[in-house]
Amino acid sequence: MTPPRRKRREPKPPPQPPAPTAADGEAEPAPRNPERLYTVAGSEDGARAELDLVTLIVARDAPQVAASPEQASVLRLCANPLSVAELSAYLNLPFSAMTVLITEMITAELVQARAPIARQAVPDRSILEAVMHGLQRL
Repeated sequence: MTPPRRKRREPKPPPQPPAPTAADGEAEPAPRNPERLYTVAGSEDGARAELDLVTLIVARDAPQVAASPEQASVLRLCANPLSVAELSAYLNLPFSAMTVLITEMITAELVQARAPIARQAVPDRSILEAVMHGLQRL
């Protein structure tokens, strides 16, 4: 007589963690896979212009057909001057990748970088008081 053959049990898959939910009970979308930033920036050497977070970027022309999606987005957004920080936030790109992308666009003369608008010095308080007293006397 032959002994009965044992059947092998398949290992159970590990339990999946519950999907995170928003405060209102809806499921949040799954996070996107991040793209490699050098493919977005397109520069191998990583050269950068001297850009601050508050440097204003202005488009010189409309987006070209051959422009990358990021370049086209920058050109559309920069019809009115926008700071590098705002562009970085709108395009969901880190500041370092944004500076490389904008440097390439400045080199290709697609955009222009402007210094931020400096706030004028506040006038002397005594002058303002004198003007206010003069207007009250009228």
